[in-house]
Amino acid sequence: MAHYLITGGMGFVGSHLAEALLTRGHYVTVVDDLSTGRFENIAHLTSHPLFRFAIEDIMNETVMDRLVSECDVVVHLAAAVGVQLIVNNPTHTIETNVLGTHAVLRMANRYRKRTLIASTSEVYGKGGRFPFREEDDVVLGPTVKARWAYACSKMLDEFLALAYWREQQLPTVIFRLFNTVGPRQSGRYGMVIPRFVGQALCGEPITVYGDGTQTRTFCDVADVVRAIIGLAEHPDAVGQVFNIGSTREIAIRDLAQLVKDELQSPSEIVFVPYDKAYGPGFEDMQRRVPDISKIHQLLGWKPEISLEETIHRVARHMQQTGQVPVPVPS
Repeated sequence: MAHYLITGGMGFVGSHLAEALLTRGHYVTVVDDLSTGRFENIAHLTSHPLFRFAIEDIMNETVMDRLVSECDVVVHLAAAVGVQLIVNNPTHTIETNVLGTHAVLRMANRYRKRTLIASTSEVYGKGGRFPFREEDDVVLGPTVKARWAYACSKMLDEFLALAYWREQQLPTVIFRLFNTVGPRQSGRYGMVIPRFVGQALCGEPITVYGDGTQTRTFCDVADVVRAIIGLAEHPDAVGQVFNIGSTREIAIRDLAQLVKDELQSPSEIVFVPYDKAYGPGFEDMQRRVPDISKIHQLLGWKPEISLEETIHRVARHMQQTGQVPVPVPS
């Protein structure tokens, strides 16, 4: 039994991680300022005897000093999330990611706590070698394109975490997430599957940004949580970087059709130019697919939940929580 502290623990991934850890018998504390997380995500956990929460900014040193001192493992998930938020609020993105991670690492180092840092596939930038490997070179776009501020800020997080490991022997682990999806994920910040599913269930047009030929992989949050816990527990993960994601690549226009078919929706699929969706000059990556051989070799991990099953899991959650109407049997 260990005590985990999850920053950003009221968010999509954090709340699922908290559930899984509690099921395994661990103590869990989550801290979240609710900037993008939702208290409703962890409300059902508040009566659990091994669970506690704090609604607070991770920059509050007094609070974080106490929480970190009392835990065994820190999982740092608090970050700016979603393309829409990143494009609209680049200052918030940079400050939240870089300063927040620095604050967490500094506090973890004070008490010598094992620390896992969440990173992103965005750090691969415009890389042209596929699938992406953890040690591949990186090419980013110019600084005048706000989109790349997110990738750069997460790279700084990684550099900082690895520096703490090399210089201070703080046991750090970095994991790069590739499009994690599942129940509780919001489409509000540009996440594509909850947006598509919500539109399909409501019979609204399914809006594909760009021409839809860009490809992505989507990994169910339940599979991702298994990987994170495995990295937290394995001693040989320290000081390393790991991709976590699915290797099933799908074009976004094909994803829209898959959602439409799986949910038997009458929605039409429409295409929205990037300039209209995100503003002039937006740049996107055409492909993003991970090489997961490194984490598979260490943990034996690979995704188990199909994309089709995830789509239905998202749809059921939206209907159960009243986000979309529940069909009336004819």
